Amino acid sequence: MEAKPESNVLVIDDSGTIRQGIKIVLHQAKLFDNILDASNAEDGLEIVKSRRVELILCDIVMPGMDGYQFLSTVKGLVEYRDIPVILLTGRDSVESKVRGLDLGASDYVTKPFEADELIARVRVQLKVKRLQDELKIAKQRYKEMSITDFLTEIYNRRHFMELFTLEFSRSRRYDFQLSLMIYDIDNFKSINDTYGHSVGDEVLRVLTRLIREEIRQHDVFARYGGEEFVLMLPQTSVDGAMSVAEKLRQKVAAYHFDSMDGKNITISIGVATYPSAEFDTSEKLINAADNALYVAKRSGKNKVVFADPSHETKD
Repeated sequence: MEAKPESNVLVIDDSGTIRQGIKIVLHQAKLFDNILDASNAEDGLEIVKSRRVELILCDIVMPGMDGYQFLSTVKGLVEYRDIPVILLTGRDSVESKVRGLDLGASDYVTKPFEADELIARVRVQLKVKRLQDELKIAKQRYKEMSITDFLTEIYNRRHFMELFTLEFSRSRRYDFQLSLMIYDIDNFKSINDTYGHSVGDEVLRVLTRLIREEIRQHDVFARYGGEEFVLMLPQTSVDGAMSVAEKLRQKVAAYHFDSMDGKNITISIGVATYPSAEFDTSEKLINAADNALYVAKRSGKNKVVFADPSHETKD
């Protein structure tokens, strides 16, 4: 189980007496694991950059960088802008408070402060921060689910097509080579019929792992549908793509699947490469690879077939 990260609060004030008073109040409330402090905004900024901070209490009037400048700097940095900042002010004017709120402050406390009020305002900001963090995590999970195949945990067809369209446009603009392969598990229906769909699902997951172990980080691998997968290899020549495809075919054919009592499976692969006068659109390149796959299946399976731009295919 992953350890929960420590919760830290940062107190910035040029008065050591005020810092100590705030630290005593926060310590008694037991809201944080660590209470960090700085006597000026510059040092406070260094702490923010080096430690995980959940909340900041910052004085407005300080020598050098004041609280407004500190607030503006923190909110201008993407990685720290979500940290709530409570301003500490001896000024009770509406203008000073509004200015702080306009710059992104979450709240303010007027000095001298009441301990109960300070804790209440800190609790509110912590609750808001944690709700925001949960929302961010939920949004990230939803995004991952929307682009990922639930079974194999690689990209789904829709997201692959988005990436492929962009990469094809880039390859055409800069005259880069772009190879595409579509592969299909041979006789997959018989696996489901013989061993059941749960075993078929496990075969898909294991096969995905075998392929991922062999491809580059910037190659794009996706489930195209059913037992069909697609692999995009940017800046890869015909020879390079054919070499990769053959390596994948051999690796799969040699693997013994425990879920199938140690039996083997095979895959057929269709390969197409841009640039080509005949395959001058992303749709045509996909169709070429798909047609090459069809030839591989029709001519005996367990083989790699390249879509020749002359409309002939070869293995």
